[in-house]
Amino acid sequence: MARTLHITAPRHRAPSLPRLSALLALHRQRRALSRMDAARLDDLGLSAEEARREAGKPIWDIPAHWRR
Repeated sequence: MARTLHITAPRHRAPSLPRLSALLALHRQRRALSRMDAARLDDLGLSAEEARREAGKPIWDIPAHWRR
């Protein structure tokens, strides 16, 4: 019995989605960021406005480097 070998061109892969656990961790980190006082934000090199903006992002708004 002869076997047939099918060769196809490689497909372009769509970017993979982050795992749910990573999304939940990101959500927890943003929530913690929203509760930090000015001294802690200063230690991180963030202004209150930057922290407020990041903490207010929805869970599906992932960092750009995750989209590779």
